[in-house]
Amino acid sequence: METGANSGEKMARFERLVLPHLDSAYNLARWMTRNTADAEDVAQEALLRAFRFFEGFRGEDGRVWLMAIVRNTYLTWIRRQSPQQNAIEFDEHLHTDLELSLTPESDVLRHATVEQVRSAIESLPPEYREVILMRELEQMSYKEIAAATESALGTVMSRLSRARSMLRQRIANERRTEVKQP
Repeated sequence: METGANSGEKMARFERLVLPHLDSAYNLARWMTRNTADAEDVAQEALLRAFRFFEGFRGEDGRVWLMAIVRNTYLTWIRRQSPQQNAIEFDEHLHTDLELSLTPESDVLRHATVEQVRSAIESLPPEYREVILMRELEQMSYKEIAAATESALGTVMSRLSRARSMLRQRIANERRTEVKQP
């Protein structure tokens, strides 16, 4: 049983280590769910879980710990929503790391609009979307992403590479479609 002093210490530590990362938690949830209302639900549930299990947290990096909880909460949420969304078919074209750095497509990508990038990120399968968001938007290190996703460092690197390839491909396809339309 917690005493008043222990409860106060827990709250102060929680506020110091976890609460500064609420925006990051919401952003990850928003990008993963692709919906503001669902993101609020996932982020709120994650925060409740974080507080409930905070006594078991022994680290000092609350951001990685909270992002892992948001990710796990999202995975639980998505399993409840639609079991089919977790299945990803292998597509040789999409899952091949393309070297586009010296192609005309790379020039197209440099001129992509914010909406094109947003749409391409939202269309990524969840395991690719989460790593690209953690790396590019939350500026998390590969090691932090590996900890948050409970994945090997090599898996994180591979997923990032594939996610970037898929983004390039999708944005280039959208740009080509725009050029063809009168």
